[in-house]
Amino acid sequence: MLKTEIDFLIVGQGLAGSLLGFELIQRGFKIALIDNALENASQIAAGLINPVTGMRLVKSTNVEVLLPTAKAYYQALERFFQQTFYVEKLMKRFLTSEKLRKNAEKRLKESDYQPYLGKITQDYLEQKQTGYLLTQPLLSSLKQFFIDHGCYQADSFDYSGLKISRTINYKEIKAQKIIFCEGYLAHQNPWFSKLPFQLVKGEILTLKNTLVRNDYLLNYGYWVIPLDEMYFRTGATFDRDHIDTKITTEAKQLLLDKLQSFVPQISNTKVIKQHANVRPCTLDKQPFIGWHPYYANVGIFNGFGAKGSLQIPYYCQQFADHLATNSPLPETVDANRYRSHLI
Repeated sequence: MLKTEIDFLIVGQGLAGSLLGFELIQRGFKIALIDNALENASQIAAGLINPVTGMRLVKSTNVEVLLPTAKAYYQALERFFQQTFYVEKLMKRFLTSEKLRKNAEKRLKESDYQPYLGKITQDYLEQKQTGYLLTQPLLSSLKQFFIDHGCYQADSFDYSGLKISRTINYKEIKAQKIIFCEGYLAHQNPWFSKLPFQLVKGEILTLKNTLVRNDYLLNYGYWVIPLDEMYFRTGATFDRDHIDTKITTEAKQLLLDKLQSFVPQISNTKVIKQHANVRPCTLDKQPFIGWHPYYANVGIFNGFGAKGSLQIPYYCQQFADHLATNSPLPETVDANRYRSHLI
């Protein structure tokens, strides 16, 4: 049965809400977690972790801290649940243009990029410390953990039912604070919808083929992640115009055409699944963490976009520190950097 007298009410059981909820329970807080139980972006995401991205081959912001924190966090979860969740594999980045090759040659000479880049071999740049998170098994394990702790409820959140005063009251729940971790559904949230999200729809395919090697990842603007000797995933499309979760034949054909161009041996592949969801990206590429300027007990932990697997472990600990001791949030991620959007 769901606990009713709690410290924190969390809305959303994607990777953000799940890791934050787990972290808070480990610190002795009482939580309740409400989730609509529908497939979310975290569940279908590739979970790709790649420290160096883009045509200019730029390190992710704060990657020197984010990456070791993420690895350690997922290793701790693996020990806790006795399962494998994070798979580290070398990535081969196709050098698809002369400009990209020159950028790769430049980066290889920079000492601070050497931990993340290997050598150039023929048409590839080797990228190190890359891998992927098995998000579905992880979220399933965490969901069962919340159920076992009596703090999970499958239900659509009714914003009109939230009563905000010195405490948070929602149906039978009384909480000190509420934290929204809704992913792209934040665009419907009455308190945070005006934050500058840049929502992006993405579609991915799961395919069956025995000819794709499973000892490295591929990146050619799109990616190939071998799951085992029989199955792999490829994606993802990038669509700002259609913010929905409907799969399309256009995206499927685009992904297959690109795959055929760079990995021609997959011509006999069979599409097993096609998924679509929406990434909660933000204008300045940094997440939104913190509190509404008018309602000090209404919070948000969202906006991790395509880098959630890399960023969330670090920031869930930072946010939990803030919740436990009122330590300041990093200014770069504090939601009140866009205070003018919220008042």
